[in-house]
This record gives sequence, C-alpha cells and structure tokens, in this order.
Amino acid sequence: MSKQTAALHAPADFGLAIQQARLDRGMSQQQLATQLAVPQSTISEIEAGKSTIYLRRLLSLARATGIEFTATWGGDDAPRG
Repeated sequence: MSKQTAALHAPADFGLAIQQARLDRGMSQQQLATQLAVPQSTISEIEAGKSTIYLRRLLSLARATGIEFTATWGGDDAPRG
C-alpha cells in the first residue's frame, strides 16, 4: 500500500482524507464510529464534507496565521480492520 498525502483547505478535503484513510485501513463507517464512540451518522457527515462551526473557525485561523494542514495515510504500517 502506498502512502497518500492531501492538502486540507476545506471541510470536503478533511472529509475525503478521513474517508480514504478509513478505507485504506479496511474499516467501515460503523467500525470507526464505534471506536470513537460517536454515531455512524457523524462519520458520514464528516466524510461528506459537512462544515461545522469548529471546522470553519479552524480553517479561518489557519488562513489568518499561514498554517497549512495536510493529511498523510497509508503505507505498510497501517493496521487492517
């Protein structure tokens, strides 16, 4: 499995990165939700790029301060579900 990297500039970017990392680990949305003690619908909304006030504020803070978010996942060390 190759390592993947993505720049995160918008809620949809975060959602896609989470979805791809989850799939690379062979996890279902329900498995991830159970592990995090949240409803499966929360994982679905995040992966769909639904924006929240917290994420919008975080992205605004990042833009104002010049911070760039990236996500890296995959590789041989990733556990499989």
